[in-house]
Amino acid sequence: MAQNIPLSFTGLEHLATAVILLDEDRRVVYANPGAEVLFAVSAKQITDLPISHVFPGCEILHSAVENAILSHSPFREHEFFISTLRQNSLAVTCTVTPVELAPVCLVLEFQQMDQQLRIAREERMLIQQQANAELLRNLAHEIRNPLGGLRGAAQLLEHELPQINLREYTQVIIKEADRLQLLMDRLLVPHRVPKYESTNIHEVLERVRSLLLAETPKGILVKRDYDTSLPELIGDREKLIQTVLNIARNAAQAMQSNPSKNQNQIILRTRAERQVTLAKKRYRVAIRLQIIDNGPGIPNEIRDRIFYPLVSGREGGSGLGLTLAQTFITQHRGMIECESQPGHTCFTILLPIESTVTKDYVTRQ
Repeated sequence: MAQNIPLSFTGLEHLATAVILLDEDRRVVYANPGAEVLFAVSAKQITDLPISHVFPGCEILHSAVENAILSHSPFREHEFFISTLRQNSLAVTCTVTPVELAPVCLVLEFQQMDQQLRIAREERMLIQQQANAELLRNLAHEIRNPLGGLRGAAQLLEHELPQINLREYTQVIIKEADRLQLLMDRLLVPHRVPKYESTNIHEVLERVRSLLLAETPKGILVKRDYDTSLPELIGDREKLIQTVLNIARNAAQAMQSNPSKNQNQIILRTRAERQVTLAKKRYRVAIRLQIIDNGPGIPNEIRDRIFYPLVSGREGGSGLGLTLAQTFITQHRGMIECESQPGHTCFTILLPIESTVTKDYVTRQ
């Protein structure tokens, strides 16, 4: 392979960063050892493959390539997630540089997002989530007390009204008070003490899948992609079910409201993630759970705020589903992230596996 590359590129094998060279058809001409390590593939596996096959579904990368070609100048895309042939998801920054050294036409240089930046971002998210939870809890308590008085006064007023047809107005007050009461109860749900026990993540996903199939029309396909060798984790089964269900239900509702010509589908995927740092603690093994859909994607204007309370991209939505999901995952010392573009939305959840369980799992492997 090295003989087919211009002499200007012979030093790439010594770089720590990942570099991939493309020809005019955007096929891989060369991948240096840094790319092999970062993307867990050999250069032989991806040589002569279109870059769209090497990183399937990554519209951000393909857009960066287009921008570099159109502008005839380097284009840099910061901090985005990329999925590899092995279904690994990585946070990277990529610089695309056009060159005229046949057969090479494009140089793609990837840098994995710095671990310290990732930890700092996780800490900011945790602080924000804790502030949101405290705000919601105080808000719920402040509203519940006058709400009960409001409902009680409406009931007393209803009994005093001389005309029965006027009671429809008091019924409106009572029903709206009940609706708000249900909303306040949902705000306070995350503060229930978790019931931790040995939990099989695939039993959680199968429960979610059966609920989705019962709720959604036949036009949506719910696919499984499980790593059945994963060990059990210590978690609250009901909260994990609610977390995945909130995310998957949002996807199903988005696809129903924006029908596509393609087959609508939701993929529930599990994999093992090794050597993961979560909340400043290092774990040898974690479960990487992904909920993927090919729906319309999350609107740009709310994409950075989807985990904030009362933020919803759907008319009539409460804006609490993803806030609760983030709270539940945080209670499990995990992390939840999202990447979205039209046709591909992926929520990634990392759940640590405790050391005693990890030891047994690693031994079996």
